[in-house]
Amino acid sequence: MSDFLLPDIGEGIVECEVVEWRVAEGDQIEEDQPIVEVMTDKALVEITAPEAGVVTKLYVAQGQIAKVHAPLYAYQVEGESPAGDQANNKNSEAESEAAQSAASERPKAQTAEPSTSKGTPAAGALYNKVPASPAVRRLVREHSLQLTEIAGSGKDGRVLKEDVLAHLDQASSSSQTALNNPAVKKTAVKNQAETQAPRVEPLRGVRAVMAKRMVEAASTIPHFHYGEEIDVTALLALRERLKPVAEAQGERLTLMPFFMKAMALAVAEEPIVNAQLNAAGNELHYYPHCNIGMAVDSKAGLMVPNVKNVERLTLLEIAREVGRLTTSAREGRVDQADLKGGTISISNIGALGGTYAAPIINAPEAAIVAIGKTQWLPRFDEQGAVQRRAIMTITWAGDHRFIDGGTIARFCNAWKGFLEAPETMLLHLG
Repeated sequence: MSDFLLPDIGEGIVECEVVEWRVAEGDQIEEDQPIVEVMTDKALVEITAPEAGVVTKLYVAQGQIAKVHAPLYAYQVEGESPAGDQANNKNSEAESEAAQSAASERPKAQTAEPSTSKGTPAAGALYNKVPASPAVRRLVREHSLQLTEIAGSGKDGRVLKEDVLAHLDQASSSSQTALNNPAVKKTAVKNQAETQAPRVEPLRGVRAVMAKRMVEAASTIPHFHYGEEIDVTALLALRERLKPVAEAQGERLTLMPFFMKAMALAVAEEPIVNAQLNAAGNELHYYPHCNIGMAVDSKAGLMVPNVKNVERLTLLEIAREVGRLTTSAREGRVDQADLKGGTISISNIGALGGTYAAPIINAPEAAIVAIGKTQWLPRFDEQGAVQRRAIMTITWAGDHRFIDGGTIARFCNAWKGFLEAPETMLLHLG
């Protein structure tokens, strides 16, 4: 029998939370089969089996913390048998005969075994784990239920969505019947007032890191905010013309690649916005590359993966990277390399409907921009005529220790110029 030790899964990571076991004790496993999902302070990581065998023990329960280099689970290697099997088999045979003899002397009613027919959760409840899909588990948590309370009608006692809804309907009917009794109703109101306590869950994983870093950034970096409006009417028209070309190559073309490419070009005019202050606060590091991060609202919490070397990439290459990183972040499976090395960031809050935001800098970077939603608004042209224009609001945050208002304004004007007249970017492409 072998213990699987939790390996190093990231620089500086010493522990992680067990999110979901994919196996139970007694399960047969194959080499490279997914065994467990764990959440570090940066991403969701899937751990696979090193070799085939049988799971004999799970050391860390779901929702608990596992330590790096500590046993995570035990397994019996396929084809091997534990020492002393022959002796154990003889002992087992003797114990079995004794048990059968004792059982034959007990009354029949006492030897009857409980039923584990279809519809009971016991069939799949190894290691206190009732089989159910992630969506069903989320539904159960939302209604403050326990899976073990619900009779599953699926295979091996698997709890289905219909089982949860039926359980809720039954509980609702029972409660309503009881509340028709005035005395019961009075007691229920009193109990409700006494038991309205908040649901408490530990702050772990990506959200815990986000909380720590946002507090550090907000308290140690003097933020300077700068707002502007950008007319993206021409940019929207250009994207519509290019979308079929991108789709023909299997890429989805959003506005984000344009934002990033224009930003990399603007950095060439104001490189200090892409610089970083060292920890001692006495040196500025100017980076020759522009690694642009994008804030993604993932199921694990806020993640900011970055597209590397945007200044060298084409719009289609940027679109490909944006699509890959967005998918990975929303699934909570971003590679550590994609989260490191960012030099400037974009938060597209407008995708969720926001118009204005005051972003917090993603330290050690020096600047971040929050992009608001695009609105069709009336604007005057040069002749004084009113036109319908697509207006996007943006808000910059800069590190005021070395970026002043004039710098961020000039940088924003350069970026705005490329976005409002996107064809001018062609003049700067290598």
